[in-house]
Amino acid sequence: MANLTIRNLQKGFDGHQIIKGIDLEVKDREFVVFVGPSGCGKSTLLRLIAGLEDVTGGSIELDGRDITQVTPAKRDLAMVFQTYALYPHMTVGKNLSFALDLAGTPKAEVEKKVAEAARILELGPLLERKPKQLSGGQRQRVAIGRAIVRNPKIFLFDEPLSNLDAALRVQTRLELSRLHKELEATMIYVTHDQVEAMTLADKVVVLNGGRVEQVGSPLELYHHPANLFVAGFLGTPKMGFLKGKVSRVDVAGCEVTLEAGATVSLPFTNAEQKVGDAVTLGIRPEHLELAAEGDCQLQVVADVSERLGSDTFCHVRTASGESLTMRIRGDMASQYGEALNLHLDSTHCHLFDAQGQVIRKALQAAA
Repeated sequence: MANLTIRNLQKGFDGHQIIKGIDLEVKDREFVVFVGPSGCGKSTLLRLIAGLEDVTGGSIELDGRDITQVTPAKRDLAMVFQTYALYPHMTVGKNLSFALDLAGTPKAEVEKKVAEAARILELGPLLERKPKQLSGGQRQRVAIGRAIVRNPKIFLFDEPLSNLDAALRVQTRLELSRLHKELEATMIYVTHDQVEAMTLADKVVVLNGGRVEQVGSPLELYHHPANLFVAGFLGTPKMGFLKGKVSRVDVAGCEVTLEAGATVSLPFTNAEQKVGDAVTLGIRPEHLELAAEGDCQLQVVADVSERLGSDTFCHVRTASGESLTMRIRGDMASQYGEALNLHLDSTHCHLFDAQGQVIRKALQAAA
């Protein structure tokens, strides 16, 4: 078992709070990803869990045992760093076995664990090489293998793919996903790349300014963001936002008049909404489409287009100067400066109040 419980965790440097009272549960065999912009505290949180930073306040428990003040070597955790941290003078085999050798593990057991890690990570032909003879992806696999041989309760990954090129990042991401399933391990992974978070995680923890903005499955956060920050951070390309004001409210929903010059009826409501309230409408690129004749909701001017083969991302600007992105078929594209008429799919729109918090759909609010 490997269940981690964090309660009111805090960390400060020179009177400046970095981690501001985080509560979190990581369950056995989960793949949990901490994601957020640079400086949000995700790496600091991971280092607190690993014991590499002292806790200012709160507690960390592993399977009911308080490890808040336990030294890193005795926490039964293994960390994989962004920089690999391999010993350059040692072979791959010696890098894999070093921690076990230091612990006085019997030679036969060491050989067995190294052989198993090499099998899982396909490192067998590389065991006699030095790190300088390896590619970046191979070095990262050695760093992961060094964690595997320790058989920890939880694997900790601190942006392990950041130093790899784009194609290798995709390949290594798939290998990590397979590894998680094969080992049936608990893993905590830090990244600033929301694509990695969406594709790897069972549970995503979105951090901002040392606080947790939202926790949930990747699709839960994508389809039901709790606030403007989460809505804008997750998704490639990101969600588009249009400012407006509530112009009508009834039991079925509301009507929003946008600064961009359109009026949209939406199935959103809450007890505090009233006419004149400032709101922000959010819509993802796949839910914007060219309007059929007579169905125009929003007039825009085409900016640049990005052709990706299967898809084209058309960037457009509204009369109010706001930017939107529309996802269309790869064989289509708009011309720069072209006037376009768009239709917004109201069933897939998101609505946020003046504080940036989500306004739920009427049916959800009633439930």
